[in-house]
Parts: sequence; C-alpha cells; structure tokens
Amino acid sequence: MSDAGQLAALAALIGDPTRSRMLASLMSGQALTATELAAESGVSASTASTHLARLTAGGVLEVRAQGRHRYFRLADADIAAALEALIGAASAAPRRSFGPADPALRAARVCYDHLAGEAGVRLHDALRAHGLLQADGGALTDAGEAWCRRRGLDLDALQSSRRPLCRPCLDWSERRDHLAGALGAALLQDLLRRGHARRIPGSRALRLDRTGLRFVESLA
Repeated sequence: MSDAGQLAALAALIGDPTRSRMLASLMSGQALTATELAAESGVSASTASTHLARLTAGGVLEVRAQGRHRYFRLADADIAAALEALIGAASAAPRRSFGPADPALRAARVCYDHLAGEAGVRLHDALRAHGLLQADGGALTDAGEAWCRRRGLDLDALQSSRRPLCRPCLDWSERRDHLAGALGAALLQDLLRRGHARRIPGSRALRLDRTGLRFVESLA
C-alpha cells in the first residue's frame, strides 16, 4: 500500500466518532476493557467489540488477555504522539484559545505515559536550562546522564529500550515542547512512585504536590 493509501486507511480508522472517543479515553496510558470502552463511547458492547476489532487489526490498539478479561491500550508511543498532535490541531481550529478548558488538564496531565501540560513544559525547560538536555531536546548531555543516575533512574535500561530516550513532543495546550520518550515516561513514573504526582480519577489530569511542582520548575 502506498503512503497515501496508508494515511487514508489510518484516517478512516480514527475518524469515526465512536472510535475517536475510545482512543481519547486511552490517552491516559491505562488499559481498559471492552465494557469500559463501550461505556466511555456510549455504545453497546457488541458495537464496541466491532470497533475494537478494527482498531486492533489496523495496528492502532493492542490487546492483552488476563483471566476472563481482555484489556485494550494504544499500540505504542508513536500512535499516542500522532493522536496528541491531531487533538491539538482539532482543538485549535474552532477556538481562540488552545487546549482544554479544564484548568486541571491545562496544568498537568498524562500524555500516554509522560507528563504534559504546563508542568510538562516547565520540566522540559528546566532540563534544558540546567544543561541536562541538548538544545534541541533530543538527547541527554553528559551532565544529564549523571543527573539521571543521581535521581535513581536506571539509565542503562532506558537507553536499551527500543524507543528513543528523549523526544520532544509538542504540547497541544501550551504549543511548546514537553519531554516524551523513555526518559519522559520514567520521570513521570518517578513522580508517581514518590507520591509527588497523582492521577485524578476519570481524567487524564494529574495533581502535583508542592514538592512535585518545585521539581518541575527547578529539578530540586
């Protein structure tokens, strides 16, 4: 299939309103069952199963069986990044202000598996300002590698991952880069593990405590 054909096929997959609602609900990075996705998209279980089968066959979703349940999630970070960019493009056209109206989503949210929103952009800026990220945000400096190890991150494991270690991701509400890639995911998990960030149930939004806010501002 040509590039144009592949693009048309992907657009047809994600352009359906029901499938779009399903995909948006999976941008939190959490896996959901078919029943949960049916409820999120407002359709019957049988209709949801048909849509999920198409998304899985098209490589947009992956499915994992656990016990009696089957859990669906986005296939990979590249799919999530493409969806985030499309959400941003769609939100910009009819509105004068970019991004979500919900202040909590604008402040800090999950973008598949890394930190986004104002907090994500500030973290990216702080890493660059401290000389830990290269100017283009695409790689760590030597000082950045040392900082990661002091932070307790398993840098060797992150560097051996199939995904890029550092990748700038254009934030759809801030219109500036936040940090994606294996390091972006590891830093969010580190904040969650330390209790300095927590998920807001039923939302992509995150709530950072005082220490978490200080960290994204100054890495302290």
